[in-house]
Amino acid sequence: MKIRMQKLLFELIKNSKRSDRHLAKTLGVSQPTITRMRKKLEQKMISEYTVIPNWTELGYEIMALTFIGVKPTYLKEAEAKKVEKWMMKQPNVVFAADGQGMGMTGVIISFHRDYTGFLQFLTETRTEWAQHLTDIQTFIVTVKGGLVLKPFSLKYLTESKEN
Repeated sequence: MKIRMQKLLFELIKNSKRSDRHLAKTLGVSQPTITRMRKKLEQKMISEYTVIPNWTELGYEIMALTFIGVKPTYLKEAEAKKVEKWMMKQPNVVFAADGQGMGMTGVIISFHRDYTGFLQFLTETRTEWAQHLTDIQTFIVTVKGGLVLKPFSLKYLTESKEN
């Protein structure tokens, strides 16, 4: 990726609401150049623009990281499609993927209004997929108070020394 395109991408990560005119001024190029560059980024690098809400103001109290162990025989593509379809129907799930670590093969990140809502989600997940799971572990975080050492934001990626 060209350095200019990377700089524009990082500026958009920091604040995607800025106009092309403002971005052009920040990067020292013309507004039409920014518009062309943004369109190229949107075709290849930007999957969507979004906001990170204040979860408490939306009525959520819990963020849950749910780690799952899946039986090796269940990793077939047709079965994965069923799981994907089910996950897409879960509005409180914001991310779900396969992976590995801690003896687990997948992770789900979800938000819940309260502990009861979290338990309902966990029970439904266990019930729906019981025959395919070897283990399920959770880690819950309160988003209503509690100690936050670094708030969630993608803007920190723009400060990475790897760039």
